[in-house]
Amino acid sequence: MPEPRLAVTHRTEGEFLVIIPRGRLDTYATSRFEDALGQLLAEGTVRIILDCSAVSYASSAGLRVFLALAKQMKKAGGCCRFAALTAPLIELFEISGFVSVLEIHESVAEALR
Repeated sequence: MPEPRLAVTHRTEGEFLVIIPRGRLDTYATSRFEDALGQLLAEGTVRIILDCSAVSYASSAGLRVFLALAKQMKKAGGCCRFAALTAPLIELFEISGFVSVLEIHESVAEALR
């Protein structure tokens, strides 16, 4: 069975909204991901953890969404933490320089501290 392009679930842990994208964050899924984020953030959430453990791929458009989300949370006085990046995402974050700009953690548990 082919991997779904993208599914997004979430849960609340303490003061954080943990957002879990699953699948491919490619050019086609980016607008869907942005829509899902917009709905989740409409309630005023400013402390987010993105659990990236199930993201198999991210295009440059997906990276742009990650960066925009982090900037939006910082501007709102909150934070955006990235957790459990898959090997392909780690490589993309290193190549793009995001490792020095975004807050990255090995696990959701670590990001919650």
